[in-house]
Amino acid sequence: MNETLELIQTRPAGEAPFVKELVKIWRAEDGHGAWDGKSDLELLEPYILDREKRRALPIVGDPDPDTIWRLELFFNAVAVSIERATGVMISPMLKMHHEGFGRIVLIGGRLIVVNKQLRDVHRFGFDNLAKLVTEGDKYVDKGIEMIRRFPDVANY
Repeated sequence: MNETLELIQTRPAGEAPFVKELVKIWRAEDGHGAWDGKSDLELLEPYILDREKRRALPIVGDPDPDTIWRLELFFNAVAVSIERATGVMISPMLKMHHEGFGRIVLIGGRLIVVNKQLRDVHRFGFDNLAKLVTEGDKYVDKGIEMIRRFPDVANY
């Protein structure tokens, strides 16, 4: 976690390794070049929900497909980041109820390296880019730590 704070202080959040991985995944999803003219920060803009945007959303609501897709891409970036750091192939699995609650797990071998209970998915987002980096790095760090703690299960 200290590494994340140093990263944010020493370089812009848009240059963080997790953000770069997330942008790569977004760009890989663009098979027709629709986002070629967009900057990296423009691609990440839907993840930023400041107070005003969050206030405009209902307290209870069903997530739209775009929000679920953004959530999947976020955790795909976490999975790829863990893979790069450990060499263990990570598979994401998402189980979502239409009302916006569920669970996402990232699995390496027979080990669950990240286990996140989801609530209010229709409100998935971060106050700013630095918070996005912090949360992404938190999941990556926890996944790496889990694999290092149980390498035999992760490499089974």
